[in-house]
Amino acid sequence: MTGAEALVSTLADHGVSACFANPGTSEMHLVTALDHEPRIHSVLCLFEGVATGAADGFARVAGGPAMTLLHLGAGYLNAGANIHNARRAWTPMVNVIGDHAVPHQRYDAPLASDIRGMAGPNSVWIKSADRAETAGELAAEAWEASLSPVTGPAALILPADTAWLEGGKPGTKRARPMLRKPDAQRVDAAVAAIRAAKKPMVLISGTALTEGGLAIAARLKAAGVRVMTDTFFPRQARGAGRFIPDRMQYFAEGAMADLEGCDLMLVAGTQVPVAFFAYPGKPSVLVPEGCATMIVGGPESDSAAILGALADGLGAKEAAPFAALEQPGTPAGALNAASVGASIARHLPEGSFVSDDGVSNGLPAFLMTQKARPHDWMMLTGGAIGQGMPLALGAALAAKERKVLCLTGDGAAMYTNQALWSMAREGANVVTVVFVNHSYRILNIELARTGAGNPGPTAKSMLELDQPEIDWVALSQSMGVPAVAVDTAEAFDAALARAFAAEGPQLIAAHVPAR
Repeated sequence: MTGAEALVSTLADHGVSACFANPGTSEMHLVTALDHEPRIHSVLCLFEGVATGAADGFARVAGGPAMTLLHLGAGYLNAGANIHNARRAWTPMVNVIGDHAVPHQRYDAPLASDIRGMAGPNSVWIKSADRAETAGELAAEAWEASLSPVTGPAALILPADTAWLEGGKPGTKRARPMLRKPDAQRVDAAVAAIRAAKKPMVLISGTALTEGGLAIAARLKAAGVRVMTDTFFPRQARGAGRFIPDRMQYFAEGAMADLEGCDLMLVAGTQVPVAFFAYPGKPSVLVPEGCATMIVGGPESDSAAILGALADGLGAKEAAPFAALEQPGTPAGALNAASVGASIARHLPEGSFVSDDGVSNGLPAFLMTQKARPHDWMMLTGGAIGQGMPLALGAALAAKERKVLCLTGDGAAMYTNQALWSMAREGANVVTVVFVNHSYRILNIELARTGAGNPGPTAKSMLELDQPEIDWVALSQSMGVPAVAVDTAEAFDAALARAFAAEGPQLIAAHVPAR
């Protein structure tokens, strides 16, 4: 058994069933090892950022890590933005990074780089298998590390000679690490603090955002505790039959106004909230003055169990109401983010997943689908746009029987448009809606908020996506994905209904106003 075969078979033994790959010369023996491992489905991605974004989406749906295959340090750098996003989503992932053969590393070949230095900051664990005998055991260790609190991307470097040499053996089978149970002392202190507070709230993420976790959250709401999610969360169960929590506002001043009067902020499954960016005269930490904070459990914790312990401690048996199904009528007139949201609320299939990278146009769809058919919503957690289509690809391959809707801006989608090719190749059931406004609209908003002054011709040219305008229908069709462009609410509604009824990937270029 070669080192490559030991690595691949060990990951398969631990339940890894997908590999998103963009291999190079150093990874050829890993490619042939995957050829001999039927338990792992390998997906070619034309850009490394698609591979890592897809691995993120796969794990959010499947509940366990996928494998990526990256070519040396340069390949890792191409993959890095969506590894950053995955780390911010606490997504388990095993990134296998090929390297030069150990004897060759001393010569500083053109593709040589400091892989540890580059991959380390975005990894919860990083090691190099410098001998074939260690490859299997380190693969098992990487899998375990990706799932150990706090979950996240693990990086296993595999030199080419380790991959091709004999002497490999499967790693020891590891038990899956578990999220931490509620700490009784913290729970008791939190219950006492709630009883003493005038306006308590709990900020939640993780297992608290599952259907069962939200049902428990509804008990806290009925007991007088406001329930709120992070602005951007990895995955939330939503729609009819689910409790609707509030959501932390994006802009600091809006969040602080919304939280005014709150005197106790509990945290379960996440961290104390901070603003995405600093602005002149605006706060960085989104906690009102005079509000006490208490971390009952961070992202390493079973937040649903924490909510259950809090509800039991308060004697909260009743629950706040769950959402009842509401579907808007057919929208008409000019196409905009609100009419797109109305059509999505009308047609979103039960059990579907939504990958939201819609940037400035995503909020109306989020709000209007709160009472749609039951579904799960996945968000961009790390702020590096370009995640939407890769995340949708991975989600679709993890749950082939369910539809996936991708919402993405035209600027965001251009980072990883190669995902369309992989969707076509895999027959992924993804409906991609590209909000086409020929603009980095969010940056036009931020230009005013940061006080950077009135934009001149140069500034404007760096925020507009015209001259030339991108033809999304032609681009999509060139990669094998059927596409249509629409500019009225009626046309979008009809196109969305057709797209959800079709098999395989579809794209709708929704031309919406730039302002």
